Amino acid sequence: MPEADSQTRTKPAVLILLGPPGAGKGTQARMLEDKFGLVQLSTGDLLRAAVNAGTDAGKRAKAAMDAGELVSDEIVLEILKDRMQDPDVARGVILDGFPRTTGQAQALDALLEGQGMSIGAAISIEVEDDAMVRRVSGRYTCATCGEGYHDEFKQPAVAGVCDKCGGTEFTRRADDNAETVAARLSAYHAQTAPLIAYYDKRGVLSRVDGMGSITAIAEELGAIVDKVTA
Repeated sequence: MPEADSQTRTKPAVLILLGPPGAGKGTQARMLEDKFGLVQLSTGDLLRAAVNAGTDAGKRAKAAMDAGELVSDEIVLEILKDRMQDPDVARGVILDGFPRTTGQAQALDALLEGQGMSIGAAISIEVEDDAMVRRVSGRYTCATCGEGYHDEFKQPAVAGVCDKCGGTEFTRRADDNAETVAARLSAYHAQTAPLIAYYDKRGVLSRVDGMGSITAIAEELGAIVDKVTA
């Protein structure tokens, strides 16, 4: 029995962060990386890395992107499967941006099951739509290191200077405006929010109040992740 337990613990923990645009998933994922030794895997980063590495799946992804097509779920899952074999994810991963639909979630479950793994926790960071429009409209990032800031909620300790790298140039996404944010929230509720019900039914869903401070949210997330990675 001890040997079986030991083998179980060698499998990376798989965590999913759910929440609408501006809920703070990126910020919280980076904090979880630092605290627990996890690796955040976003769909975009996975695709770029696979394309640059020239893997079989990466080549198929590049062909689709060059043709102006969406990369299929099958290719994304194959790239994720390859990435999960790398030694740096031994402690666990945080999936960001995938799955987005229940169909993708089912395919992910099948992939993990084939690897003797499963979702450790799907964490829903819950917020109010009106607050999200205000949050997203005010955010900006350091042009050098990508550290995120906000006009109201998180400004650099020294105005105009990045806390993390000392950079002095900042950028704002062109689509971070009220109208675009409202449209993205609508798309989220229509396509991705059903995942909450899916993971709730599977018994792996946890809910976190996303309207609190960054520190308070991090503490709640940390308590959940601590149980999964123990």
